[in-house]
Amino acid sequence: MEKMKSIKHRLEKIFKSIGTEKLLIWNTGCIDSNFLYITGFTSGVFEDTPLIVERNGAKLITFALEYDIAVEQRPKELEVIKANDGKEFSKLLEHELYGNEIGINGAFLPYNLVKRIRKGGAKSIVDVSKGLLEARLVKDKGEIALMRKANRIAKKAFEQIPAYFKTGISEKELAAHFDYLMMRNGADGPSFPTIVSFGKNAALPHHMPDNTKLGENMFVLIDAGAKYKNYCSDLTRTFIFKPKKNSKRYIEMKRIYETVKKAQLLALRSIKPGVEASTPHIVAENFINSAYNGIYRGRFIHSLGHSIGIDVHDGFGLSKGYKFKLKPGMVFSDEPGIYIKDFGGVRIEDDVLVTENGAVFF
Repeated sequence: MEKMKSIKHRLEKIFKSIGTEKLLIWNTGCIDSNFLYITGFTSGVFEDTPLIVERNGAKLITFALEYDIAVEQRPKELEVIKANDGKEFSKLLEHELYGNEIGINGAFLPYNLVKRIRKGGAKSIVDVSKGLLEARLVKDKGEIALMRKANRIAKKAFEQIPAYFKTGISEKELAAHFDYLMMRNGADGPSFPTIVSFGKNAALPHHMPDNTKLGENMFVLIDAGAKYKNYCSDLTRTFIFKPKKNSKRYIEMKRIYETVKKAQLLALRSIKPGVEASTPHIVAENFINSAYNGIYRGRFIHSLGHSIGIDVHDGFGLSKGYKFKLKPGMVFSDEPGIYIKDFGGVRIEDDVLVTENGAVFF
């Protein structure tokens, strides 16, 4: 089992962003993404497990159930403490919290656990969720390598999936085939539930697969991503199944596709260090709105992209609402689209790494 050798750099980034002396990450039935970012763990459930983090190291309090798997994976700055029962667990936790200002991920932690932290004698509790997201926004070399692998897995599945296109297959069936291909190619799982949309369903950006059957001259939109060692990819491809190349419908489908592809490439060229995060969205939107004398005006109905990392939507985005400046090491989706009710839609999505010299697709 691979493990992260050191988390020193990640701790430095976190405490530069959050402003408290201690941080408590507490998993519920789900794992907080910051727990994975700090520990680097790729195995184990660790539900209801607290991680107490300081500038120079962290402590994980767990029971015998997962003590050994934590020790096996721990980086050198992480101490793993075994509690023998619930009473000892509470005592250990209280010792770490008492009299301290504690930063928490308020976007994740349920209220009943916040109350428990207060009862544990914390001097004060501060929601540092925004600072945690900011700390994770610029990826290090190790993260970028894992994301590149996640992208390769998903791209290979996209190359293979057309072999499964056939008249009468349902969206649900095709989604299952796609997930199988990603797992066969090395994914640990999907980044999110795979979206497959046929025909007019492609006009609905978040349509979930149903029993709609595939027929000729129909859009096939697939939005999917692979998760690899905690890190996500997120890609979308739009195909046309058995096109009737002289039909009005096909001519319009092709024109929509070409417009979206051009918008994606224009946006990519605008992604550079120092550029405001809203700029690439505006570039893509302006192009789509003006194309073919404005016939697609208002048909691009979502943000150009979102930050990607351990979470597929990792906190920030490329849209009009974001004013922060882009930096090397940030990773975003670049996914313009055009959607026409009762006709269909096209979305083309790739993951983009901001570099010193601009941006590149993974």
